[in-house]
Amino acid sequence: MSFRLERRLEVHWWNQALTPVLSILAALAFGAVFLLFEGFNPFTVYKALFEASFTSKFGITDSLTVAVPLILTGLAAAVVFRMGLFNIGAEGQLYLGAIFAAWAGIAIADNLPTVLGVTVVLIAGAIGGALWALPAAYFKAYFGTSEIISTLMLTFIALFLMRYLIFGSHSYWRDPESATFPQGRKIPETARFELWGNTRLHWGLLVAIAIAAAVWVLIKYTSIGYDMNVVGSAPESARYAGISVRRTIMLAILLSGALGGLAGATEVAGRSFSLDPNGLELGLGFTGIVVASLARYNPWAVILVATFLGGLRNAGVALQSLPGERVPVEVSLMLQGAILLFAIGGEVFARYSLSYSRSGKVVAA
Repeated sequence: MSFRLERRLEVHWWNQALTPVLSILAALAFGAVFLLFEGFNPFTVYKALFEASFTSKFGITDSLTVAVPLILTGLAAAVVFRMGLFNIGAEGQLYLGAIFAAWAGIAIADNLPTVLGVTVVLIAGAIGGALWALPAAYFKAYFGTSEIISTLMLTFIALFLMRYLIFGSHSYWRDPESATFPQGRKIPETARFELWGNTRLHWGLLVAIAIAAAVWVLIKYTSIGYDMNVVGSAPESARYAGISVRRTIMLAILLSGALGGLAGATEVAGRSFSLDPNGLELGLGFTGIVVASLARYNPWAVILVATFLGGLRNAGVALQSLPGERVPVEVSLMLQGAILLFAIGGEVFARYSLSYSRSGKVVAA
């Protein structure tokens, strides 16, 4: 008996809609087995996760705060994934966006009105992310180099560059008055997002939603989006139609890098207010891959999935305070990884059917 995958002739809309939902449910079931094996009550843990993230004012606003960079890194992944390209370096692009944004806030935004100051910070972050994606984009477009390897390698370079600027040197980004422990220099008030009341939520949420809307319009209604769709589905047909495949690939990866850089800029302008290596090294760029996969590369769905995963990350700390349980905070990260794995598996079976042959006869499973 042998098994094989056969591509479905037609993928129904309900099949595509159910795949993310079933992936999440399967990941939660897997997590429940893991929790039982470790001696924890999965119902208690999942109840605490939900209550900590979505049942109180501060829980909801904190979850939305975490969702802001996840929306942008999710968009960064979705833009290129729909083309069959795989920029998995949004984490590094986020770091460079934070570096550029912190510099712009300190050097330029001090004497500007708040609206202009924050705008300068965001533009600088987008430029930083795009520049960090430029080598990967160029080598992919002109030499066919794997963007998976190049973007991943650039991520680690960006990480250690960020650490060096604060911990290993007396750079412009480091606070000269922090004598005991190295810290980033704070950006001025004019470069910061205004907070909503007494919560940690800031206006960056509206910026992220507006950018998601802009990405949707770009993909749906512009010639650039059309070129990206054609190149992603049939590059040879795109060449025959006169579309520059190299230019489209570079543009898509640069746009993805700019979105990753914007995620770093929103963290600087809305949460850390400085270049903070410890606060930025949270895997937000890698989580964006999970967001994009579950959202099936739809910009509007990215917002919903990012909010869900933002709540999952936000509730991780609450697990450690459960009476009699003290669940490790890493459980929330484990669930994110499980969701990604089941989402990938679900995507395969959404597009392919499993068949097996027995005595020369092929049977669909």
